[in-house]
Amino acid sequence: MTGSEVPRSFRLAYVPGVTPTKWVRIWNERLPDIPLTLVTVSAAEAPDLLRERGADAGFVRLPIDRTDLSAIPLYTETTVVVVPKDHVVAAVDEVSAEDLADDIVLHPLDDTLDWELRPGRPANARPATTADAVELVAAGVGLLVVPQSLARLHHRRDLTYRPVLDAPESRVALSWPEDETTELVEDFIGIVRGRTVNSSRGRPTPPQPKRERPDTGGARRKPAAGKSTGRSAGQPTGKSTGKSTGKNPRSGSGGSGGSGGSGGPKGGRRGKPGRRS
Repeated sequence: MTGSEVPRSFRLAYVPGVTPTKWVRIWNERLPDIPLTLVTVSAAEAPDLLRERGADAGFVRLPIDRTDLSAIPLYTETTVVVVPKDHVVAAVDEVSAEDLADDIVLHPLDDTLDWELRPGRPANARPATTADAVELVAAGVGLLVVPQSLARLHHRRDLTYRPVLDAPESRVALSWPEDETTELVEDFIGIVRGRTVNSSRGRPTPPQPKRERPDTGGARRKPAAGKSTGRSAGQPTGKSTGKSTGKNPRSGSGGSGGSGGSGGPKGGRRGKPGRRS
């Protein structure tokens, strides 16, 4: 992609319940010259928005129709049931779908869970959105089973939620148009996957030459030849021999003990004084 083809911003779509704050912050740190624009979209509309190039990439809920779309699954959410705080479910840590058999369980039109058999009894009508369903739970009309992030998004003080062990789970993925895997998309994939700023976005890098370490170990282990010969033979060096033969404290400069030049006086002074008669 040439410089003229680089878009002025990167458009990131996300569905309710997904919090892209961390990834947006990293993007702004690494690519401050390319603003990131957030686009809120419902889970049902997200795939078509990407196909129509309404966003460069987006966080979606699986399953989706992957025709013309690439997708990288990121994480799986716990499924919970939203209940009033005075409901019997609030007294336990977790429930099963069978535990909800006698309750009305609301099924909003924007539900993203892939149910084979929905728990509980159906309501007379389906709420339009999850937010509407939460209001009905607060009014005592029924219960609601949703991904945990949506329960947090629509939190109310008079409601609580508990995990549903055998319910289908919601998977969140990063998706983008298959034929639009641009460098900016690659940059965002790297951020989501936790690559460092110095990585090459998964592209192969040329091998780096290995540095040769100097072989100094042999020089430390092998002593010099002259020193080795002198120590092994036990012979004094020429310098030490001269000291031992030329400067004898018991003799004069001529080598005799009591005669000759200055040897005598020095020898007398060093001797013991004689006794007086």
